[in-house]
Amino acid sequence: MDSDFYPLAEKLGQLLRLHTAMCATAESCTGGWISQVLTEVPGSSTWFDRGFVTYSNAAKCDMLGVKPETLVRNGAVSEQTAVEMALGALAHSTATCSVAVTGIAGPDGGSVEKPVGTVFIAWAVQNQSVQVAHKFFAGSRQHIRAQTVQAALKGLILAMSAR
Repeated sequence: MDSDFYPLAEKLGQLLRLHTAMCATAESCTGGWISQVLTEVPGSSTWFDRGFVTYSNAAKCDMLGVKPETLVRNGAVSEQTAVEMALGALAHSTATCSVAVTGIAGPDGGSVEKPVGTVFIAWAVQNQSVQVAHKFFAGSRQHIRAQTVQAALKGLILAMSAR
């Protein structure tokens, strides 16, 4: 695991334990990497509930309840889809907070409107409004995915710190 991720995962775990909270992930472009990072922390079973890897649109609908019309109207890589993914992770788990990521890691798949490196990250905490970030990351596929993992963890730490 990237050495930069472990301290973030550990800090998140401490915050979740402090708040007696459970976390879930909903991942598209990271393919389960966030969940992998979180479960590297010993004792994470006390604060990590589950991870959803929803790479396809069908998986986003089936596993998280993303509305098909959201995908048609806005696309899989959109603020609206990220929000529905984060809320779906809460609804389909025992978690009290979640993070969702959807993006274009490349090297293909980008467009003028959504170039490679476009990522949306949503953080949901029960009984609070969902926070969303629209990011543009540069570099290789691996670098874009790694930056997404890091931003997702940092954002969830901020969301839990604000509780």
